[in-house]
Amino acid sequence: MSEQGERSREHPLIRLPIVGSPIGQGSRGVCCPMCSVLPGSGEKAFEGPEQLMVGSGEFQFINCTASCMDPKRLVLETALNKTLLESQTQWKLFKVYNISKDEELLCSSTCGGKQETKVFHITVFYPPKQVLLTLSPTTVAVGTLFTIECRVPAVAPLECLNVTLLRGTEILCNQTFVGTTLSPQDAVVTHNTTAHREDGLYNFSCEAQMDMRSCGGGLVHRVSDPQRLEVKEPVPNNQTGIIITIVVVPLLFLVTSVLLYRYWWRPRHN
Repeated sequence: MSEQGERSREHPLIRLPIVGSPIGQGSRGVCCPMCSVLPGSGEKAFEGPEQLMVGSGEFQFINCTASCMDPKRLVLETALNKTLLESQTQWKLFKVYNISKDEELLCSSTCGGKQETKVFHITVFYPPKQVLLTLSPTTVAVGTLFTIECRVPAVAPLECLNVTLLRGTEILCNQTFVGTTLSPQDAVVTHNTTAHREDGLYNFSCEAQMDMRSCGGGLVHRVSDPQRLEVKEPVPNNQTGIIITIVVVPLLFLVTSVLLYRYWWRPRHN
């Protein structure tokens, strides 16, 4: 068997994603295929991503690899809960749980009396978990204004969030955000529009998408529950009718009085 084949057999986990973090059902986790290197490649120990993005409360895989074949010590140093999933003489694969704030994880080993270390900087982000849509009012007359509000609670970073308001499949509003803080905050999008008869035939919805792929993370997508708008025909304005009555009735009375005077009362007195 070739030297390359021997190396692959010694390291069965090198084809697995080395780091990963599921971000809710149906979403993709953070994944990096090159967090460690094969022995004898000439690279230093613990080659891999130094910056990792993890959804709040999620987990992360960390692969610690030594540069020598038989390290005296190979550990992952962290105060977080961790589980050793698999190991060989040169590497260990850990799963770190419940990451709720920014952390530093340290892989360390001792080879030939020399200590080697690799620091992984974990940054926590807050993906959208709820998307709340409100129509106000829920019953409107044709031609009147109503408001569509979409609220995405406790998300960060905002600059990676995109919120879209939809009527059926038609995009009514597409909103991005500006902000650099990593602390979670509510994202709110408000759209005022005029009611049309056909609006009552469609579902209104809101989609929130957080794209962390440029930062080493995944793509998180959430959709609100659909909402229906009740659209009614405009009701005649009663106040207008009252004004017309007040003006027209006295005018008709006056005109009738003049005609009666001219054709009935005056001839009798001439």
